[in-house]
Amino acid sequence: MSEAIVSLRNVVKRYTRGKQRVDVLENLSLDIAAGEFVALMGPSGSGKTTLLNLIGGLDTPTSGEITVAGQRLDRLGQGGLARWRARHVGFVFQFYNLMPMLNAQRNVELPLLLTHLSASQRKANALAALTLVGIADRARHKPNELSGGQAQRVAIARALVADPTLLVCDEPTGDLDRKSADEVLHLLQMLSRDHGKSIVMVTHDPKAAEFAGRQLHMDKGALLEAATLAA
Repeated sequence: MSEAIVSLRNVVKRYTRGKQRVDVLENLSLDIAAGEFVALMGPSGSGKTTLLNLIGGLDTPTSGEITVAGQRLDRLGQGGLARWRARHVGFVFQFYNLMPMLNAQRNVELPLLLTHLSASQRKANALAALTLVGIADRARHKPNELSGGQAQRVAIARALVADPTLLVCDEPTGDLDRKSADEVLHLLQMLSRDHGKSIVMVTHDPKAAEFAGRQLHMDKGALLEAATLAA
């Protein structure tokens, strides 16, 4: 097993709603190895999306330590987290979040607008990412000209284009039919296996979770079990 890319120690997350305290995560500890493809499963309200947001630097813990890619995220403020996310995390969402007025290539280029790359370099990198996910032939198509599976491949290319340390996927196949979902999951599996990408995916779908190398099951803010599967 490679060294941990994600390490959580005694992480607690609580929210306050009026006078009510909501305990979401309680003393959770977890290691995820570099290059691992992990599926987070559990019922609604189990804490899996909160855990995903903490790993991706979108939220901060109430207490405990979170180290991702060598950085203690629990020690960063909002500005520091934003800069860290831009360098290290690619996000893939259920509903793609593509800009409808931009074609696939332009959508993939968006994260690169924060870099010092020239326009020609941004275009070349975007086309390379689209090629990697097998959809370079749709580079000039807008989102409404793509199928759901194609749109999600564009979203994955956008997440990859800045070469992030970690891919964070929130129900990436939740809006897809079975065939398109399996194609996207095979792609994620390939990115982990052949390109060493570390992937953390929240899913409600047991069939989707089977593509991961490890499944983590959550309930009431705790990890119930961790099973290593043959992907």
